[in-house]
Formats: sequence, structure tokens, C-alpha cells
Amino acid sequence: MTATALGLVLVAAVLHATWNLLAKRAGGGVVLVWLYGTTSAVLLTPPALALLFLRPPPLGLPQLTFTLASALIHVVYFVVLQRGYQLGDLSLVYPIARGTGPVLTTIAAIVFLGERPSALALAGAALVAVGVFALVKPAHATTVDSRRAVAFGLVTGILIAAYTICDKQAVARYAVPPLIQQWATCLALALLLAPLAIRRRAEVRTRWRSHRREAIAIGVLVPSAYILVLAAMTISPVSYVAPAREVSILFGTIMGTQLLDEGRTGPRIAAASAMVLGVVALALG
Repeated sequence: MTATALGLVLVAAVLHATWNLLAKRAGGGVVLVWLYGTTSAVLLTPPALALLFLRPPPLGLPQLTFTLASALIHVVYFVVLQRGYQLGDLSLVYPIARGTGPVLTTIAAIVFLGERPSALALAGAALVAVGVFALVKPAHATTVDSRRAVAFGLVTGILIAAYTICDKQAVARYAVPPLIQQWATCLALALLLAPLAIRRRAEVRTRWRSHRREAIAIGVLVPSAYILVLAAMTISPVSYVAPAREVSILFGTIMGTQLLDEGRTGPRIAAASAMVLGVVALALG
């Protein structure tokens, strides 16, 4: 992985952990997804249309297929993740989701994309995964809601692997600009969840009044973080980028233990620190 790609991924990790913290504080849920998805779509539409007009990218069947597939997967991903946050702690759902994703993505990149990461990079990916799952202790999953939160976290991880492979193909193989790829996702969130938002318009008004700042902030941070990741994918293999971006769990763990008072600071920081070593191995690999 190049230094440029690593830098993009690390900045994205901070932004990603921050928006997840805000989503947890705002209570999660489908209505929140629609609010921040619509905010993102509104913000991205002018620059996306300008790019399409000034420098039209190739948008044939392969580009549209992978872009649409990723957008649809992202819609399910956001809804499932927010449902997990309604049931469990940030420091439970976030590590499971972010840890499962890169492991599956790396395997898929090797099997389907023909990538061949070095032994050191594979060791780094493994260390990231070990660090993530060390954050999750059996004691966390003693209630029905906690067990359901774990399940939603695992499903989220599978969805992360799926959309990462689609996005890698779109931006690296078929030259879809990262801005256009992310714009499509935000439009899908806004449009596909609009019927639900209309049916729940009273809840939409209530959530907007009580969590307007969080929705706007998330609407800015979500596309900003992922556009950086997509840019990294254009210059580095996905089997390196996917695990490296999970250093966000280090930041998310600190936020959960210090800002949400979720406890067990020492063991969680130690496990998250092991992930940093994994990221270093990925960068050197």
C-alpha cells in the first residue's frame, strides 16, 4: 500500500468513527438513515452534476451495473447497521461489523479479483481481524438485545464486503469517479427510503427537530469518508485498503469508552492497538 493510499484511509477512518458515534448518540433507525442520506444527496448533487457535464466519465453497462449494485447494498447496510445501534453498544456492533467486513473482503479479493497480497500484508490483515474480535467479549452478549445486536453486526460485515468488491470494480476497473459512485449511493438512500419517510413523517419531523445537527454532520461525514476510501482503492489493492480502514475501530473504541462511558477501557484499547500494528504490516506489505 502506498503512503498516499494509507493517508487517505487513515483520515477516512477518523471521519467514519465520528459519524458512527453521532449515529449512536442520535438513536439510529431508518428515519435517521433517510435524514442523513438525503442531506448527503443534496450536498453531492451540484458537484456530481458538474463533473458529469464537464468531464463525462464512461457510464456503460458495466459501470452502471456495479454502481447500482453498490448503491442497493449500501441502502441495506445503513439500515441494518442503525438497527444494530438501536439494540447494542457502539463498542459491540461497530467492531463486529468493521472486523467481519475486511476479512471477507480480502478473501473475496483473492478469490474473485485475482489479487495476491504479500505474506506480510496477509499477516497484517489477520492481526487487524484478531484485534477487532478481541474487543468483543462473551459477557457482552448476555441479553436478547445484545445477541440480536451481534447478529446485525455480522450481517453488516457481510454487506461491507459485498459493497467494497462492487466499488473496487467500479472505480478501479471501470473508471467510475469516486464522487459519482458515492452520489449514487446517497441518491439511493434518499429515494428508496422516501416512501417510508412519508409514512413516518411525524417521526421525521420529531427526529429532525431533536437531532438536526447530527443528521447534517453525518450527511457530510459519510460521503467524505467513503470518497477518500474509494480514491485509495483506485491506487491500491482492495485487499490492502479494506483491512487498513478498520483502524477506525481504534478511534471508535476510544470514543465509545470515553465519550459514551461503555467501560473496559484498558482491554479494548489494547485490542484496538493490535490493529494499528496490523495496519503498519499492511502498509509495509
